[in-house]
Amino acid sequence: MKDKKKVGIIVQARMASTRLPGKVMMKVSGKTLLEHLILRLKKVRQADEIIIATTENKADDIIAEHSKGLGIKVFRGSEENVLERYYLAAKEAGLTVIVRVTSDCPVMDPEMVDRCISFFFEKQPADYISNCMKRSFPVGLDVEVFSFDALERTHREAEEAPEKEHVAPYMYRHPEKFKLAFLENDKDESSYRLTVDTAEDLELIKKIYEVLYPKDRLFGAQMVMELFKKRPELKKINEKVHQKKVGE
Repeated sequence: MKDKKKVGIIVQARMASTRLPGKVMMKVSGKTLLEHLILRLKKVRQADEIIIATTENKADDIIAEHSKGLGIKVFRGSEENVLERYYLAAKEAGLTVIVRVTSDCPVMDPEMVDRCISFFFEKQPADYISNCMKRSFPVGLDVEVFSFDALERTHREAEEAPEKEHVAPYMYRHPEKFKLAFLENDKDESSYRLTVDTAEDLELIKKIYEVLYPKDRLFGAQMVMELFKKRPELKKINEKVHQKKVGE
């Protein structure tokens, strides 16, 4: 049970992506990648609010307006210091629990997000949990959940650039300061990429949507994995794409 806590999903988004600029506004099956993600996150049962955290750059006006048009709250802050952006967005919204999702995950499964939120509360007094630190789920289903107290301490103490760019590294790099827990899959599906960082990633997502979207507009991760079993050639589209690590 949430016990009167306010849970908010904060999604970081910007146009200036390194490898595929403007990717969140690219369209698949008639909607932007960001809209697909938002529609999925709206189905998360345990979240009280969704916030798109973008930058103050004029180039990101389009993200802000697009999100507001979908009825989503927008917070704008520092481009480089994403940690500060998260902290100020969470503080302004009065969140006690923050769910971190990135905007390049257009097949994010609402059930996965709810599962991670439940796991966070089951593991109390955990400060931070994730399903991606011990990688076993496909890339692109990444969820991190942490308390506002942990975020506030991280914002106060973190000094390294990667810790500010990626929000949570200071937490999981300091288990002596934070209580951590990691959700793992019952089988290793970590070699599958369902995120969008490159043109190859986008090509795969388009093919997945072409098949599954007409059947179920909120198709889940299980349907995607079943599709890979039927059409194993799909995995080859982006299997050579390197997943950037913290600090790269």
